[in-house]
Amino acid sequence: MRVGAFVLSAQFPGQGPGEALHRAVRTTELAEESGLDAVWLAEHHFVPYGVCPSAVTMAGVLLGRTRHIRVGTAVSVLPNVHPVALGEQAALLHILSGGRFTLGVGRGGPWVDLEVFGTGLSAYERDFPESLGLLLRWLREPRVSADGDRFAFREVPVVPCPDELPGAGGPETIMACTSPRSVKLAAESGLPMLLGMHCGDEEKAEMVALWRTHAREAGRPAAEIAHAAHVSAGVAQIADHRAEAVETLVKAMPGWLRQGLGAHVTVDGRQRPMRDPVAYTELLCGLHPVGPARLAADRLAATAERTGITRFALLVEGSGDLAATEENVRRLGTDVLPLLT
Repeated sequence: MRVGAFVLSAQFPGQGPGEALHRAVRTTELAEESGLDAVWLAEHHFVPYGVCPSAVTMAGVLLGRTRHIRVGTAVSVLPNVHPVALGEQAALLHILSGGRFTLGVGRGGPWVDLEVFGTGLSAYERDFPESLGLLLRWLREPRVSADGDRFAFREVPVVPCPDELPGAGGPETIMACTSPRSVKLAAESGLPMLLGMHCGDEEKAEMVALWRTHAREAGRPAAEIAHAAHVSAGVAQIADHRAEAVETLVKAMPGWLRQGLGAHVTVDGRQRPMRDPVAYTELLCGLHPVGPARLAADRLAATAERTGITRFALLVEGSGDLAATEENVRRLGTDVLPLLT
């Protein structure tokens, strides 16, 4: 069982971006001290839901401030960037960190980001498979050329080459999956999945089974299929009593969700439904390790048994308060992890 922290750099009502970013850094430092396996960094643009606009930049900062913990992006939004530029950054972090970096990528949403960065709606709706394929070739091959609809260029050397790190190969790469189509693409590409916190165990188990089916059909190696290290995102709030943990999240998270999710603007004016913030918080409390340490450990173990997923990225900043987040991370490490081992 490998338990990590999911860090959104969430800006709660009444806070500034600097406070959210400081909490993200402090959470990472404590996660390493507390024995957590990894820290996973979210990326958002123009919204207080998360104020980290570059997960790879933040990863570089945090890899430099830590020594043992793995740091990953969850996720770098591929339609907003050139795949080669992201591949170069990933290779650099992989080599300089001694193999502690994980590159998580995803399609993101139809947000105004696509207009600001000039990539257009097609980068989200149509071109993601081409972008992903180019990125993976950059991470896996010594020389790369492109002749696609979106990217076309002569052959160039990959510098620095990710596999120059002895014994490590290229950086671990995972893909966020929210639909059968994305599951199929991840499986065919040989990428483990990052599954969202809104999904229950049954849905995640179905997605893992679908991934395995598509991976076999694509001829992926049996060992790769058997040992795919999928990641389950969730929420963790540890307290002496479950009611106390739930109350902490229900008091803080709806205001952040309402402010943060409500700030998203679509690139083409399409209507988008927004979850009820209170109902969504209550749903998350029911799905994930929220409560005493024994309950939290049992919930993680049950998810692992039902889905086969043994890696977790758990949102630990749901209180919105630095001191409470620090205590939550410490208890996750000192109280919950020993019960899992």
